[in-house]
Amino acid sequence: MWEDMEQRIRTLEEKGVIVVDPRQTYISPEVNPDRIYAGSVLFPGCRLTGERTLVGTSAQIGTEGPAVIQNSVVGAEAEIGSGFLSDSTLLPRAKAGANVHFRGGTLLEEYATTAHCVGLKQSILMYSVTLGSLINFCDVLISGGSSRKEHTEVGSGFIHFNFTPWGKNGDKATPSMVGNVTDGVFLDQKRVFLGGLSGMVGPASVGFGAVTAAGQVIRHPVADSTMHAETGSNIDRSCSFCGVSFSEKRIRRIHEKNAEFLAQLYALKEWYLQVRLQRSEAAGDSELSLVLSGAVETIQSCMKERIKRYNALAAEWSLAPMNEAVLDQKGKALDVAVDWRTQLAYDEWIKGVSKEERGGLHDWIVETAREFKGNL
Repeated sequence: MWEDMEQRIRTLEEKGVIVVDPRQTYISPEVNPDRIYAGSVLFPGCRLTGERTLVGTSAQIGTEGPAVIQNSVVGAEAEIGSGFLSDSTLLPRAKAGANVHFRGGTLLEEYATTAHCVGLKQSILMYSVTLGSLINFCDVLISGGSSRKEHTEVGSGFIHFNFTPWGKNGDKATPSMVGNVTDGVFLDQKRVFLGGLSGMVGPASVGFGAVTAAGQVIRHPVADSTMHAETGSNIDRSCSFCGVSFSEKRIRRIHEKNAEFLAQLYALKEWYLQVRLQRSEAAGDSELSLVLSGAVETIQSCMKERIKRYNALAAEWSLAPMNEAVLDQKGKALDVAVDWRTQLAYDEWIKGVSKEERGGLHDWIVETAREFKGNL
């Protein structure tokens, strides 16, 4: 077995992968060497497992300590400080700090970064979104900002509360959205700042340009370009988990938040399929196409999770379930004439599209989300 391990590592080294210390590196048999690209660096304590695993050109794994990459896609020039990634996708030049814990459904777009001790699951950080340290997000999508300097940021010590205890077993029909997809993909929206040492109770929404004060729990919607702070209420009364009833208003709110979140995920998936993959394929960039396909897989897993969680709530409270068949719905075809300008990096291209192209793309992606939501 050790001889086989040595051969797998030697195969990678021969194709130009830098294995700093082969004695402290593990490559499982199912890892496809063709998905580990030349110029990538595997630091001591690196462990790669799973058929889906991909490490892109000049990516660095384990720059700050041991790192496990399990069935995860790490794009070109991305960096993993240390920690554990499972069934996640990082696009080129994304960066995860030390001691991260990324579980299924995690997606970081270009230049998205996290500091140390960040846990993510079923969460998407769009372009250049930056998270501080000691953060735990499950079931969140975050966008906003227009560049690597003007980016959405979350302060250290932030938690998204994605579970409510009411009913027999409680529920996780609690996705929250900061910004959105249908405007956020164009990289021309105001950045958002969520103050640290805070929490957000899902399902919640925060608009572009909003600032939330540090040291609070966000329980209400935050509008665009708003400074938001809340104070807690003193409550001390008898309670029974099963002895509650949801008002019609609350039911409508939960359904609307979940439907909108799903529609935005669907719009993002179609953006990747019909815009981003079209550009990478036109450029003949097979490596980037594989990474973007990994992102599509991650988005699809998030959509399945959201419908599963909402329908579990619906079953307990005798509500109509969402239509699972929509997951296989074919997206509205992109019928906008666009110059892909494949010589440009993605962010340069999208920020440089003409007014006419942007208008057509925006109308298409908004209609894509609207049609999907209508079929739920």
